[in-house]
Amino acid sequence: MRYGGHTSCVCVRVKGGPPLIFDMGTGARLLGKQLAQDEVTKVYVAMTHTHMDHMMGLPYFDPIFNKDCRVHLGVPAPSSEEARERVGKYLNGIFHPLSIDDLGSNLRFYGVPAGQTFQLGPYTVTTLRLVHPGGTLGYRVTVGDRSICYLTDTGPLAHPGEGLVVGEEPTQLEQGLVEFVAGADVMIMDTSFDQDEYHKHLSWGHAYPEYAVAVGVAAGVEEVVLFHHSPDATDDALDEVREKWATHTSPRVSLAKEGRTVSLEG
Repeated sequence: MRYGGHTSCVCVRVKGGPPLIFDMGTGARLLGKQLAQDEVTKVYVAMTHTHMDHMMGLPYFDPIFNKDCRVHLGVPAPSSEEARERVGKYLNGIFHPLSIDDLGSNLRFYGVPAGQTFQLGPYTVTTLRLVHPGGTLGYRVTVGDRSICYLTDTGPLAHPGEGLVVGEEPTQLEQGLVEFVAGADVMIMDTSFDQDEYHKHLSWGHAYPEYAVAVGVAAGVEEVVLFHHSPDATDDALDEVREKWATHTSPRVSLAKEGRTVSLEG
């Protein structure tokens, strides 16, 4: 596979600081091994939501079993107790052999509210409520003058035939999204469907490339990364998507790929 097959897991790193990880999909297993090799002693994790495909890597994430490492796990929830309870619905000894009590004191839980800004070490983090069954959060992370936005498992913030994607003024929700991502260096956004597939799955809470690019144009972001590819997407189909957008320059458009690194240095 040229693009990979893991579920969502994206890591942000700054020199001299702990990593900040978005979601604990299956990609977290290999990432955890790399962080263990790097002898990382603190990890921040920010969950968008707790659907299983975004949680599956957590019990295989090596740092939570390292007595010298602390993993701070933020979950969309009103309190740390509720955050722990939501994760515990998956790690309950039934859906996985481990229960949440088996993870020990290395894993600390925090409730993450929508529409708030807070500090995690060197990272300034802002959240936004998005559109997905059961609810989900988008994140903007800023370090110095660099910003990354992570918007996955969200449908468009407009009904079909209105808003940005048809060249109209943004809806009220879209305006909030545009302000949230404005001027970001990188905007990683869910594009699970193509446009025709989206119209057949309006309630599924996933978007498509034309919508992500329309948001990026309106917000003046530097690069849009198409993310959360459909499980049915072949490498050849994704190559076609990449080629379609290869000449788009404002913003640049690229595809997420397992192991890909984007550097914002300089």
